[in-house]
Amino acid sequence: MSDIVRRDPRKEWIARNRLHPQHLDVLSELGQGAASEWPGPNGLVRKNPHAVGFMGPNGIKRIDRSGIQQGAVGGSRGAASAAQSKPLVEIESPAFLVTVVPDMSGGRLSSHDRDLLGLARQLADADPNARGAVLVVVFGGYHREGDGELKEIGFGEAGVDRLLILDDPRFDGFAPEARLGALLAVEEAWTPRHWLVPDSKLGGADLGRRLAARLGERPATGVWQVEPDANAELGWQCLARGAAATIDIRRPLPRITLALAECAEPVDDNRHAAEALDLPQALPSPLSRIEDLGQVPVDPAGVALAEAEFILSAGNGVRDWDGFHAAAEVLGATEGASRVAVDDGFMPRDRQVGATGTWVTARVYVAVGISGAIQHLQGIQTCDKVVAINMDPGCDMIKRADLAVIADSAKVLEALVELVKQQREEQRDAA
Repeated sequence: MSDIVRRDPRKEWIARNRLHPQHLDVLSELGQGAASEWPGPNGLVRKNPHAVGFMGPNGIKRIDRSGIQQGAVGGSRGAASAAQSKPLVEIESPAFLVTVVPDMSGGRLSSHDRDLLGLARQLADADPNARGAVLVVVFGGYHREGDGELKEIGFGEAGVDRLLILDDPRFDGFAPEARLGALLAVEEAWTPRHWLVPDSKLGGADLGRRLAARLGERPATGVWQVEPDANAELGWQCLARGAAATIDIRRPLPRITLALAECAEPVDDNRHAAEALDLPQALPSPLSRIEDLGQVPVDPAGVALAEAEFILSAGNGVRDWDGFHAAAEVLGATEGASRVAVDDGFMPRDRQVGATGTWVTARVYVAVGISGAIQHLQGIQTCDKVVAINMDPGCDMIKRADLAVIADSAKVLEALVELVKQQREEQRDAA
């Protein structure tokens, strides 16, 4: 055998392509570092300082929001295989329960929800001799057709041991009194040691305060850090924002905690059983004094990119801008753009998507004429479904997309608009 080292161009390409599902395996095989390091196109080793967290200028550890860049962007198949490779943790007879009530915006765990689950795991796993379990209570008609469809499938990877899904029409929409009644039933059935609720405007802040008032507890609100109390065995203390976030208040951790985002690091080293639970007794029928009249119609053009659920994004391949704007209006989509389209003056700067613009978490992201620069792909990695319309079948956006259309974007958008108009006319005629 010759001692000459032979190059493998394909493996070198996979090592450079962080979107490839075999990227991490090839990096390990080539001995080129962990997921936080990868070779650049010029042979220089690139490092991601956010991959495993980093210390900020004030000594506070920051949390990576990139979705574990070198592994998560490989598509749903790569993420699923990576999740299955994690060790499974099962807690059959927990000593106590830590109950989390996530917001579940859009039927998915938000980054705020995952931070809260990371905090719940800290509280549940503090004593190795008496481990607790994390119980998650999810509201809404997530098993019925409609906008309430549950999209989240990674409860186990987020650190959930027990999962209670309350699938009842009474919890749809704005129904705080009905949800409070269900939480009181959970309290009566299992008496959790801790209640964790996101201190957010999506409903968690209101529901957590209602629960504390009904149970007669004094909650901790605006909590951004929880740590063991050196003066109490297995006790905890928390730091909370006070006086309009101008001071920090340190106090013993109460039973009900409303926590802010980045209160803890999300779970990423193992997966838990996420065993389904049912309430031992029937839910009460609370008399609700609130009538939900539905959501107020909102102009998609006025929705911030970071909050948009449906984004139609334009790139350098778009030539008919009037047709693009008309398609976004007909489809009811929020407009986005690549950096090239923004730099050329076709779209405003606040509509730029990507690492150098806005990180988006849309349920549907349609990329029109976008080739897929790495900065843009980083900004859309947590989107649920990505649709790419492009003339180049070999571009990176096509590789990232869940659905790809290889055609002229102007003709595709025109045909899509006609189909939507036709369907709406048929619905009006049927009504």
